[in-house]
Amino acid sequence: MIIEAIREDVPPPDGARPPGRWRRWLLAFAVVALLAEMAIAMVTTAVEQTPTIDEPVYVGAAVFSLEHHSLRYNPEHPPLGKLLIATGLAFADVPVDAGFAGDQTRLGRYVLYESGHDPGRLLLLARLPVIVLTLLFGLVVFAFARDLAGPAGGVVALALYALSPDLIAHGSLATLDVPVAGFLVTSAWLLWRARERPGRYLPFAGLALGAAVATKMSALAAVPVVLLLVVLSVRHTRRPQRTFRRLGTGVAAAAGVALIAIAVVWISYLVVDPRLRWAPPPGLPPSEGLRALAGLLPLPEPYLDGMRVQFGFEDQVWTTFLFGSVHVGALWYYLPAALPVKTPLGTLALWVAGVVALVAVPRLRPAVPYVLLPAAVLLAAAMTGSRDLGVRYALFVPMFLVIAAAGVVAVRRRWAPVAVVALVAFTAVSSLRAFPYYLPYSNEAFGGPEQTHRQLHDSNVDWGQDLGRLADRLRQHYPGERVWLVYKGSGVPSYYGIDAADPLAVPPDAVHGLLVVSDSAIAKADGRLAELLRTTTPIDEVGHSITIGRRP
Repeated sequence: MIIEAIREDVPPPDGARPPGRWRRWLLAFAVVALLAEMAIAMVTTAVEQTPTIDEPVYVGAAVFSLEHHSLRYNPEHPPLGKLLIATGLAFADVPVDAGFAGDQTRLGRYVLYESGHDPGRLLLLARLPVIVLTLLFGLVVFAFARDLAGPAGGVVALALYALSPDLIAHGSLATLDVPVAGFLVTSAWLLWRARERPGRYLPFAGLALGAAVATKMSALAAVPVVLLLVVLSVRHTRRPQRTFRRLGTGVAAAAGVALIAIAVVWISYLVVDPRLRWAPPPGLPPSEGLRALAGLLPLPEPYLDGMRVQFGFEDQVWTTFLFGSVHVGALWYYLPAALPVKTPLGTLALWVAGVVALVAVPRLRPAVPYVLLPAAVLLAAAMTGSRDLGVRYALFVPMFLVIAAAGVVAVRRRWAPVAVVALVAFTAVSSLRAFPYYLPYSNEAFGGPEQTHRQLHDSNVDWGQDLGRLADRLRQHYPGERVWLVYKGSGVPSYYGIDAADPLAVPPDAVHGLLVVSDSAIAKADGRLAELLRTTTPIDEVGHSITIGRRP
């Protein structure tokens, strides 16, 4: 077994040569194999899936900012993530007029479907930088876990990371959720290393924190935790200083890390527009109460106005779908309830065991603030949000907890290696069975990917990704039939050859033939759509996210 073979505490057989060299080769092989498996899964997914709901907005904003050095589009998110996406789009010449008058949704549709380019190629170019970044974050996870629990722990953590259906699904999209989570994990790892060499690692921790804040504003919740960990890391240093002086040094180091992070945010905006031209979008909600304090942050005006846009989103009333029931408004327990649905059972078991190991094993206990505290604070912040649209808002949880899971390797029990290997294998089987439909994944306890739509909705199941697969299915199995379509997504059905009408625009008795409905729309169906579904016979499904029914 690989995990057993690379454990540092396993003695060589009698008469055998020291296993250092072959163990290093075995470790390198395991890392490369796991990352290669993840890369194949992500690239395959990226090639086969049509645009999800958010991707055209990011792609359009990336193209416009790259071509015109403008911060005009998608102000609710900082520019760094879109700059990363733009590195792939730089290989495609997509002209957009500087005076383009549409909103960001219209811009995304124009870039993908009306600019004369193949939307599949543009999407792949936009997705590739995120795929590469996701693989690099896998190396961070491996390094962090290896620091805590040795090479075997690193392999366990990387295996759970590389096999995570959620990380594969969202790591293959041109979105911001994996990048922001990965930058936060990178910052925590660098702070862990700064316990021994603060001068070397603290500046890089500030860069990683700044990258997270410059990618998505939700990372602001991690700033107090990161600065606290800076103080903790400096206090741990072995330099002979009195407690009070060491505390002062830690506070000064935290201030330095904060300044570096702030500089990264400013630089990300200046890279897009060195003159920082900015006109606030109309309809910004007023900054009142505690929200007014956000305006005091030493960040660019576009960032602060983007926060106000986010406040406006949070003030809206969104609908939640959880375990087959529709709720008006957010559920505070949505993410803790949804994460166990979307996580392989073997991984869940290792998460729990790893958290217990981190707390119980004395040599692992110092890692608790670096691994569990950021995850807990970020999850608590995410639970206060008003948009229960998917576990993508909490992708930092699987990233941090696979590192915690590595702690199980440090448990000195004869059964521990066998249990770890069995649970990792169970995870592998569950994940590979979902290939290439990772977005609608749920584990076996909840019926697997084909049943996820009965538990959850939106980006957990159906984010508009299967429009191309639907076109293929209709062309191959239902040629010439009348199609009525209720599609939840940003793709353009007619581009893929889908000739469909809106069943909600005519009386129900006029709808005959195939009724094709996105599962997220089914989850929240009411009124006319609910009546149509009650009198329709399901006959097929596409990608575990779209249901095809027949009406006589």
